[in-house]
Amino acid sequence: MFGRALTSVMWGIVADKYGRKLVIVISLVSVVIFNSLFGLASSYWMALLTRGLLGFMCGMLGPIKAYATEVCRKEYNHMALSVFVDHQVSSSRCIGLIIGPAIGGYLAQPADKYPSIFSKKSVFGRFPYFLPCMCISLLGITALFACFWLPETLHTHTEDTVLAYSVETVEEPFAAADAQESRYVPRGDGFVHLFTNWPLMSAITVYCIFSLQDVAYAEVFSLWAVSDRTHGGLGFSSKDVGSVLAISGIFLFLYQILIYPAVAKSIEHLTLARTVAILTLPLLSSYAFMHGLSGFILYLVINCASFLKNAFTVTTITVFNILMNEAVTQDVRASANGIAVTLMSISKAVGPAIAGAMRDHMVFFMLNVITFIGFVFTFKPFYAKRNTADE
Repeated sequence: MFGRALTSVMWGIVADKYGRKLVIVISLVSVVIFNSLFGLASSYWMALLTRGLLGFMCGMLGPIKAYATEVCRKEYNHMALSVFVDHQVSSSRCIGLIIGPAIGGYLAQPADKYPSIFSKKSVFGRFPYFLPCMCISLLGITALFACFWLPETLHTHTEDTVLAYSVETVEEPFAAADAQESRYVPRGDGFVHLFTNWPLMSAITVYCIFSLQDVAYAEVFSLWAVSDRTHGGLGFSSKDVGSVLAISGIFLFLYQILIYPAVAKSIEHLTLARTVAILTLPLLSSYAFMHGLSGFILYLVINCASFLKNAFTVTTITVFNILMNEAVTQDVRASANGIAVTLMSISKAVGPAIAGAMRDHMVFFMLNVITFIGFVFTFKPFYAKRNTADE
């Protein structure tokens, strides 16, 4: 997280100058290298160093948000951002919640679990967590090969060039989108101008507030669920918590594919975010009373609550990802997302500390306070809408 906070802006600037695809490729190469080295770490400091270097070199999160906005038509932006991009709450994360624990659970410490296949003296015996890390690196290599078929979405041609030579229909949406942006979004002096773009900075502010709330919730949920009932917890085992997260992941994936696109098309962005924030308040308050339930009713309630909380989060985060991308032109879009990722990383670093300092159910009250602050910041004078022809 620290490494990513240091370099996200830099990678955004690189993506705006040299292309989104270059940064994506460099990031995937760093995943393959440093994730493998993490599995081969023989000490705490080596593990910490490799993770820090991975965050330092893996700068794709900001540019890939810009890429998702540019690679498809505007009416599909909400699906692209919610399904594939935001690693906090995206469908790709939902799949990760299902596959990730399986890879770690079955492949970690293979010499102990499968002594007939892996010897204690082999590399997998001496480095018990190298096998799952190697599998992740192989997935990174697969993604790296897939990059050969990715089109570059950063277009630096002039208007005359577009009119005379843009014969490929795939480029027409990009040129039209850029022309429309030029009408409504003021162009400034590149990266420095972003900090005076109040529609962008206000969207980033709210995005960071809700990211702080989400990571604090994610930090406390597992600890609360496994806590003893005398302390207000649910007395779950780690297996029970994993089952809840996996079920939430499955239903969240279905929500993002089948339900969210229709909701996003029918409700204005800020109205949707405000509605979700209001609904989140009673939902988080209900967690304090769940320790009184048991059996099937408890499992039903906690699975429904977990799904709803994640569905509300993905809705809010996606809305502000869209608003951030709409607030800037293409030539600085990756840099803008780099700023957002940097500030979000800082808020995600603070979130676990805040959640860990709270006792019992005070954490859910604090989460509601953060949610309410985010709700307030969606109104004037805190939030500034982008000027368009319709406003």
